Amino acid sequence: MTMPIRVIQWATGSMGKACLRAVLDDDRFQLVGLFVYGEAKAGRDAGDIARRPETGVIATRSIDEILALDADVVIHAPMLSAYVGPDADVKRLLESGKNVVSINHYFEPAALGLDYANGLADSARKGGATLAGTGVNPGWVAERMAVNAVALCLSHRNIATREIIDCTTVPNPDYVFGALGFGSAAGEIDLTNGPLAETFTAMFSQSVEGLAQRLGLSLDRFEPDHEVSLAERDLTIAAGLIPKGTVSATTWRVHGLIDGVRRITHEVNWIMDPAQAPFAGKPHWEIEVDGLPGVRIAMDLVDTAPDGVRTRPEQFAVAAMVIQALPRVVAAPPGLLRL
Repeated sequence: MTMPIRVIQWATGSMGKACLRAVLDDDRFQLVGLFVYGEAKAGRDAGDIARRPETGVIATRSIDEILALDADVVIHAPMLSAYVGPDADVKRLLESGKNVVSINHYFEPAALGLDYANGLADSARKGGATLAGTGVNPGWVAERMAVNAVALCLSHRNIATREIIDCTTVPNPDYVFGALGFGSAAGEIDLTNGPLAETFTAMFSQSVEGLAQRLGLSLDRFEPDHEVSLAERDLTIAAGLIPKGTVSATTWRVHGLIDGVRRITHEVNWIMDPAQAPFAGKPHWEIEVDGLPGVRIAMDLVDTAPDGVRTRPEQFAVAAMVIQALPRVVAAPPGLLRL
């Protein structure tokens, strides 16, 4: 009989909680640890947090307790933060002998510099562990879907991937108005060196590099190209009020250049007004290849959850990518793994 893969879930935000439920619902995995950031969740059974039967696994805020556990892999799902933030924790997890699958970073670490990637690889090899990133974006739309679209072209000049994320139902005011910057005054979000700009430039540079690697393109550099849109009217959303004239959408865009020409463009829009131009009527994802022939693909996730289930389609999708990645990461040799 095959032994289940022993899993630690790191954090239980909306995405982390979806991953936690997927682990608990799948006999191939055994939950052995749960790390949380908030005091309100510490000391609670994982099943209680996930709306599942009691597990006997109690949530902790102690990293040392997590490091002491005997586990095969950690699902790393912290809230979005500047990419340098989680590195120390991830390195400690790797050096303790635990494989790590992240949903926020580590898709193509070399995009952030060889020294950065080598530092992560050294920690992984020190612990005999493997580090990988996966998800739907980064991890899927550019790296898997766009590369397939390009296969239809004899030649190509630019590959653009775009995502629109409707944030109107996100309930956490601290996350919406703090971490994501909605409701800010015009000019208040630093689109060059601010924490959001650093976070998304780091994440989406990895998407651009991941696509380039799969196409055999050698990029010269990355070019961030971020912007915000302002609310055209007062917006009442799940987290509160976004007044007219304040930030209602953020666009995080990174280009990959060769010889000064933009060859890859990756764009993600977080929005609070689906009726606002230029987002109205657009699909969740769009891939456009300027090539011979040209290719345009529109994709949407479909909500098929039973009544009463509050998990959103994108949360199920991320959990699916993670669940598929776990056995591969556990079986891989120590170091960095491109999924």
